[in-house]
Amino acid sequence: MTTTLITGANKGLGHETARRLLAAGHTVYVGSRDAERGRAAAAELGARHVVIDITDEDSVRAAAAGIEADGGLDVLVNNAGIEGRAAGNTVVAPADETVDTLRPLFETNVFGTLRVTHAFLPLLRRSAAPVIVNVSSGLGSMALVTDPTAPAHGYPGIAYPASKTAVNMLTVQYAKAFPEIRINSVEPGFTKTDLNGNTGVQTVEEGAEIIVRMAQIGPDGPTGGYFDAQGPLAW
Repeated sequence: MTTTLITGANKGLGHETARRLLAAGHTVYVGSRDAERGRAAAAELGARHVVIDITDEDSVRAAAAGIEADGGLDVLVNNAGIEGRAAGNTVVAPADETVDTLRPLFETNVFGTLRVTHAFLPLLRRSAAPVIVNVSSGLGSMALVTDPTAPAHGYPGIAYPASKTAVNMLTVQYAKAFPEIRINSVEPGFTKTDLNGNTGVQTVEEGAEIIVRMAQIGPDGPTGGYFDAQGPLAW
C-alpha cells in the first residue's frame, strides 16, 4: 500500500489529485491548514486528514509525527501555495513590488515547501519507493518567461514566478542529494482554481493529470526533472 500526503488538498488541484490517487489505490492524507475544511474534504473523499500549515514549523512537525506514528509515508505532493489573484487580489506590477509584497509568496511557496520536505525526508527515506512531487508552474521556467511566443511571457508580476523558479531549484538540488527518491517539479497548466481567482482555462481534472502521473512513478522513473502533461519542460 502506497501512503501519500498532499498539502493544500481540501480544494482545487490538491483535492482532485487526492481523488485520483485514492482511486488508484493510495492511502491519502488530505493536508489542510483549516481543520474543519480538511476533515470535510477527507470525509467526502474517503481519505485521511491531517492539519498542516506549511508556514508554521510546529504544525509541520506535528503532522510529520502523526503520519510517522500511523506507519510512514511513501509519496509527498507539495501542492499548497499562493499566487496573488485569490480573493480578487491583483498581481503586483514590478514597479510596485517590494520585499513586503514578495515575502508572503516566498514564505508559503518556497520556505513552506522546504519546511515540509525537510520534515518528511526521514519518513520518505524509509520507504521502498519514495516520491516527491513539487507543484510548480510554467511561470517558474526562465526559458518560457523569456520567450515572446510563450503565454508565460505576458505575466506581469515578479513574486509568483520567482517563487516557483526557487521551487524548481529545490527540486534539482534535493534530487541530486537524494538519488534514491524520485523528486520532480510539475506544471499543471493554467487551471481554474481559487489560486488565480478562477481565471484559469483548464479544469482541475486536466490540471491534476501531471501531478497524479508523477506521484505514481516507480524507482526507475525520472528524477530532478520538470514536466507538464505533454512531457519535459525547459528550465
